[in-house]
Amino acid sequence: MSSLSLLSRLSSSASPSTRRLLSSSASRPLVDLRSDTVTRPCADMYSAMLSAPVGDDVFGEDPTVAKLESHLASLFGKEAGLFFPTGTQSNLCGLMAHCNSRSSEIILGSNSHLCLYEQGGLSTLGSIHSRQLPEDPETAQVPIDAFVAGVRGDDPHYPRTAVAAIENTHNVLGGKVLPASYISSLGAALAAQDVPLHIDGARIFNACVKLNVTPAELCAGAASVSICLSKGLGSPVGSVLVGSKHVVGLARRARKAAGGGMRQAGVIAAAGLYAVENNVERLADDHQRAEFLCGKLREAGYGIEVAPTTNLCYFTLPDGCALDSGAFADRCKERGVLVGLMYGETFRFATHKDVDDEGLELAAKVFADVLR
Repeated sequence: MSSLSLLSRLSSSASPSTRRLLSSSASRPLVDLRSDTVTRPCADMYSAMLSAPVGDDVFGEDPTVAKLESHLASLFGKEAGLFFPTGTQSNLCGLMAHCNSRSSEIILGSNSHLCLYEQGGLSTLGSIHSRQLPEDPETAQVPIDAFVAGVRGDDPHYPRTAVAAIENTHNVLGGKVLPASYISSLGAALAAQDVPLHIDGARIFNACVKLNVTPAELCAGAASVSICLSKGLGSPVGSVLVGSKHVVGLARRARKAAGGGMRQAGVIAAAGLYAVENNVERLADDHQRAEFLCGKLREAGYGIEVAPTTNLCYFTLPDGCALDSGAFADRCKERGVLVGLMYGETFRFATHKDVDDEGLELAAKVFADVLR
């Protein structure tokens, strides 16, 4: 059933107030800039999901899951892949695979998603101690010599450094891209200390498109990568961890303990396959649209925290603005634009496939009108 026919049926059986709401929603779809996680499957993606061959993936019998895992492992130049329902679980289980003995430690950026937004799962679920180092706000990189200096060996006073992690693109620092040269040099420096490198690749394809490099080239210096399919690529769910067969095997055990084993998961893996095969190159459109909207925000007097590199931009209200952040967000919503308040008084917008040029023009107009 099409969305329009469903809307018609709902409207005909609804109360007058509900009919008004449905009519309003149909005529004025919201421009949702809160995150690129809000994307919805297109008709062709739904079709791929409906026709996907499936089996019990816990038994290793789902052919669509196996195809997705193999495809991404090959694309990233790694030996094996493992499908997860979420990126948080993919990161957690991948890092548990590297830290599979007691007193293990991870070195990571203090502004990373792993550090700030995954509820401390590394410690509470993985028994992994974290050593947090500040990133350069301009490059989003932890200096390589700081990573190397942070490595701790087999001294009984300290946890043993078992893995290091970076995030690409870097969310909090504005979607900044970490280049292949940095990843390669960091991976080599850490390998000399017998420490593997993990990449939280929540938006790794945005980085590939921005740098015009293949995933294998960009991630050659990493031992493992967690690849999210449900952001700019438009899949409704799913991430894949890629790495060596040994690491993926240990991550499979961790996934089972974390409740991530799924049965006929091919119906969602098919969406991920469609996303990787069809929605990567169009990420360049999101990058261009982010730059466009940032330009409009500057013209309106907003404080741009970080100039957009990819599809993310952080901004604050102008000095002397009569509205507080909550009131600003509410008034934008009343006019059909959703914005995300990340922390304090700072907003973030994320461009994605479900916001077109017309939507961006509307957002820019709404921002200016609300300030007036």
